[in-house]
Amino acid sequence: MKRKAYGRDAGLSLRMLLTTSMLGLLYVLFAVALFYVLNAGIVLMVVIVGGLAFVQYFTSDKLALRAAGAKVVERDEAPELHDMIERLCAMADLRKPRVAVIESDVPNAFATGRNQKHAAVAVTTGLWNRLEPKEVEGVLAHELSHIANRDVLIMTLASFFASIASLILQFGFFFGGGEDSDDDGPSIFVVMLVALAVYIISFFLMQALSRYREFAADRGAAILTSRPSALASALLKISGTMERIPQNDLRAHAEMNAFYIFPANAKKSLFNLFSTHPPLEKRIERLERLEAQLQGTAR
Repeated sequence: MKRKAYGRDAGLSLRMLLTTSMLGLLYVLFAVALFYVLNAGIVLMVVIVGGLAFVQYFTSDKLALRAAGAKVVERDEAPELHDMIERLCAMADLRKPRVAVIESDVPNAFATGRNQKHAAVAVTTGLWNRLEPKEVEGVLAHELSHIANRDVLIMTLASFFASIASLILQFGFFFGGGEDSDDDGPSIFVVMLVALAVYIISFFLMQALSRYREFAADRGAAILTSRPSALASALLKISGTMERIPQNDLRAHAEMNAFYIFPANAKKSLFNLFSTHPPLEKRIERLERLEAQLQGTAR
């Protein structure tokens, strides 16, 4: 394997294209349903829809960092972390992202940003303190692979649509059942049905893409560092540590599960269909196969 293949995954690119197309169609249908109820003109519809998309596109990285409680740090605040990311970026021919730290005992990391120029990589103090340097490097290479694959923005948009639809549903249930709402009842019902469809479809699109992109990022990290075993070791340590973290601390990070390298949930779900990440066993198995290929021992 060659490092020039880092970040390139045809399967992920195809899934991202499909997800983007379906999300775009959902967004249009959602907007039409909303403005049918509001009885607004086409100009107002374009302004509001365009405004929401504009804000989400240009603030996605800031919103994600804020949601996770991440603080952007300069070199003098975290020199070793900066050095490690700079070295990996040089190897991958990537622009260096902003570096952020999350003061949390939960060992995790994520990447965010609409493109390489506006990207950021955040790590928790729990991850930095618990893992060996080579394991941290594997985790950082994984996050840089997300940036190279450009899958972060798609995930951000998918989660944004699902969140908006969820808010509309809550609003409709709260205000749609009053005695004076007979005239608006059918229209509100239509909007709620569309919002429900948008939420469900966005949710499953996000879950399916999230699981595949984790495999792609694992592969990218393995190729970049030439040490799949280091990433596998990091994932096993993170998983084992999660089981000892208080549930209150894990719940505080749950809303960022789709973006973290490992979901902030110490208990295995009985419903893998609803998981944002592929099973740990499958990730480890693939990394072991990559290790064998890199060492020339694969059958």
